[in-house]
Amino acid sequence: MPENRSYNDELNFLDKIDAHTWRIKKGFVPNMKVDGFFYVNDLLEKLMFDELRQHSRAAGFGGFLPAMKQIANVAALPGIVKKSVGLPDVHAGYGFAIGNLAAFDMSNPEAVVSPGGVGFDINCGVRLLRTNLDERDVQPVKDELAQAMFDHIPVGVGSKGVIPMGARELEEALEMGVDWSLREGYAWAEDKEHCEEYGRMLNADQSAVGSKAKKRGLPQLGTLGAGNHYAEIQVVDEIFDDYASRRMGIDHKGQVVVMIHSGSRGFGHQVATDALVAMEKAMKRDKVLTNDRQLACARISSPEGQEYLKGMACAANFAWVNRSSMTFLSRQAFAKVFNTTPDDLDMQLIYDVSHNIAKMEEHIVDGKQTTLLVHRKGSTRAFPPHHPLIPVDYQLSGQPVLIGGTMGTCSYVLTGTEKGMEQTFGTTCHGAGRAWSRAKSRRNLDYQEVLDRLAEKGISIRVASPKLVMEEAPESYKNVTDVVNTCHAVGISKKAIKLRPIAVIKG
Repeated sequence: MPENRSYNDELNFLDKIDAHTWRIKKGFVPNMKVDGFFYVNDLLEKLMFDELRQHSRAAGFGGFLPAMKQIANVAALPGIVKKSVGLPDVHAGYGFAIGNLAAFDMSNPEAVVSPGGVGFDINCGVRLLRTNLDERDVQPVKDELAQAMFDHIPVGVGSKGVIPMGARELEEALEMGVDWSLREGYAWAEDKEHCEEYGRMLNADQSAVGSKAKKRGLPQLGTLGAGNHYAEIQVVDEIFDDYASRRMGIDHKGQVVVMIHSGSRGFGHQVATDALVAMEKAMKRDKVLTNDRQLACARISSPEGQEYLKGMACAANFAWVNRSSMTFLSRQAFAKVFNTTPDDLDMQLIYDVSHNIAKMEEHIVDGKQTTLLVHRKGSTRAFPPHHPLIPVDYQLSGQPVLIGGTMGTCSYVLTGTEKGMEQTFGTTCHGAGRAWSRAKSRRNLDYQEVLDRLAEKGISIRVASPKLVMEEAPESYKNVTDVVNTCHAVGISKKAIKLRPIAVIKG
């Protein structure tokens, strides 16, 4: 973009389409092939424009361009179709904004795949387990249960997994995903049915992954990690869609569930890092130009593009095995405290969704069925009722969509809609989305005050790092209810259940 363009000049390239939808017109940044769009309510809109205004006066936001410019830069990538979309939780990230989705036409030889459109934590995602327990059953043993979860699940930056794993087993897990967990006895048969992609990306090829990634991943399988990852014991607080919630086995307020949020740990980070290095060279060879160096990419059909997709699939499978392992450990923790079996507690998996992934999918583009490579970064697949890729249980209600809140705030379960298929390639938000950088959170918040506020809400917390308490405090994030209500109002997903935490386990 021209350096001398003022904030007011930039506003000329922005159109408000309706109460929740803004369009970023071609010309906002150079080479845009399609328009950008983003969805907001009044409060989220103010955050977006404040970030743009601040950037026009100073350099960057935590080293990144503002989300609006990142959405526009993605719209300039070769092979993109229809639009570049920012969801209501969108915020600045590496290359793509977090909460930015884009789809690329697989039949276009110029079309690209970009690791920045997936993120470093490949298949960071969320799964939700139901139980037949009520809040009244859990409150007397809440602290004991939180401690049991904390003791069973390895947490924190340097944590090591407790699932026995050698180099050969890791390579099998990378290619098999949840099927490996099933074979080894760490998952139930029903778990596989209730995972996006059935917990396994079939194009995974462990030979496409470097030795450094495998070395980093080997000790970390079955670990929660740090950052915004968590395991939470939650209670059903409100039911908006009685039919959809009953399909999920949720039948009353007060029912206890478990939410696990984690990804591919150091393994996925290394896969992304290695691919970015290879792609920078491929871009020079193939003369692929981008507006931002962080949008390093390769043509989908190129050797580098294909290697990345195989390696990314391995990282996605790693993440599903990781969450399956923690599900096994959570079931053990509950069984120990309640002195019964996970089966008797009905600890069934409701669903497992991915937040950072690129996948080949069929969508209608200009009236024709087209195979697209859909990049979802900080966004969630949300397929509607009757879609062939969602489980039989959810054919009439739509795919469950799990939206994690921030530490100590509510989370939501949504369902996918037909309008979402038309507007956003079957995609909706993924969470609250950061409002403050991690550094700003540490500067402005006090560790003990955050813990005290959680205690006042009756939330038991077990955390490995005090620093994370400030970084992950609710003040650091957008309001998840604003985000979810915006998606519901736009119609790209539909509210089903609201959950509130009673115990939080964090790295």
